[in-house]
This record gives sequence, C-alpha cells and structure tokens, in this order.
Amino acid sequence: MDKITRKTSFGQWVSPINLQLFDELVKMMKLDFYTKKLTTESFLKLLLYVQLGEVESLNTLSDCRFDDQLQKGIGLDSISISQLSRHLNGMNPDLFQRLFLDLVAQIHAQTRYQSLLCR
Repeated sequence: MDKITRKTSFGQWVSPINLQLFDELVKMMKLDFYTKKLTTESFLKLLLYVQLGEVESLNTLSDCRFDDQLQKGIGLDSISISQLSRHLNGMNPDLFQRLFLDLVAQIHAQTRYQSLLCR
C-alpha cells in the first residue's frame, strides 16, 4: 500500500490501515499464494475505492476507466469481472474483521488520549 502517498485523498483514507498487521494476515491466511495479478493489497484498495465512489456492481467497476493516479496506486491497468468475482468469493472475512478491529482500537486510543487532555 506504499504506492499511494498521503498527498492524495485516497492515500489519506488508506493511511490508518496497519500495514504490518495487514501483511502478517495476508501471509498467515495465504491469500496471495496463487495470485498472479490481483493481489489482496490491490483488491483491498479497489474495495475501498468502490465503497467511496459508490460503484453499483462488478460490471460497472470493470467498465469504468480508472484515472491514471488510481491505476498507479492500485497497481492494475484493467480488471475483469471474473477476476473480481473469484477474488471476492475466495476472500477470508477474518482479514477485514481484524483490520476493522485494529482501526477501532486506534480510534479508542486517540479518543481516550484526547479526553484525558480535556480534563
């Protein structure tokens, strides 16, 4: 996830994700074991883009033309519906759960710290 810099809006949205935890989970779950093109990292970025851009379906996603900056950030020139579908079906939801819980823990830590300063 290091190709998207913090200077872009998308980079700022992705930056709170604990990359070390992400890499450990991908290796532990062997999510990229047989992957050639659509890595878990690229897929996660693509899912974030889809959510933020409110893309309606896999067909719409594969039809849309990514801008150059997003293509570089995600690391994909093109994407097919079959690739997306296979990756989505094979994705372990535990990865997303662990990342979500880590983000919540970061929020709690920051909130607690700020509430202690206000006292």
